[in-house]
Amino acid sequence: MMNVTKTPLPGVLLIAPVVFRDERGWFTELYRAERYREAGITDAFVQDNVSQSARGVIRGLHLQEPNAQAKLVSVVQGEVFDVAVDLRVGSASFGRWSGALLSAANHHQLLIPEGFAHGFAVLSESAIVHYKCTAAYDAESELTVRWDDPDIAIDWPVRDPILSSKDSAGLRLRDIDPARLPRALAPVNS
Repeated sequence: MMNVTKTPLPGVLLIAPVVFRDERGWFTELYRAERYREAGITDAFVQDNVSQSARGVIRGLHLQEPNAQAKLVSVVQGEVFDVAVDLRVGSASFGRWSGALLSAANHHQLLIPEGFAHGFAVLSESAIVHYKCTAAYDAESELTVRWDDPDIAIDWPVRDPILSSKDSAGLRLRDIDPARLPRALAPVNS
């Protein structure tokens, strides 16, 4: 019971779960493996993360290689502009990005496959972001790409963002050794 929409990037999916509303409020399933399998999403998630951020924060762009992670991102409180960037060497969409508005109000989720960097900008006063990962966090495998890399040219809805020191020191995609990037080996969910 969910609507799955393809984005311009192969394998990056926008998911709209069914939300049941009545006079008490609302209820939705954040995740049920069987339902996602029926929609062709077979990722095995092994770690859940939650972050809280203030308005104007940009987190990202992050990925792990090796020990790649697919992520299923949703917003529990507030609103964010969530972004995926294809960093798979050899992919027809290498270096391209896709973004979606995720909020506690719209209940949308973004599925980001392995080989894609992820980041988000907080648009509300604060936001709580929840994401499921298919691999555990591995600091040695993490790559940080500049949020404002002009070669990627993400149209962020935030100017003068609040950044961590790690994100401020991110590299331009052109400055990352291609041997450190993932490879496009096989088609991903689409």
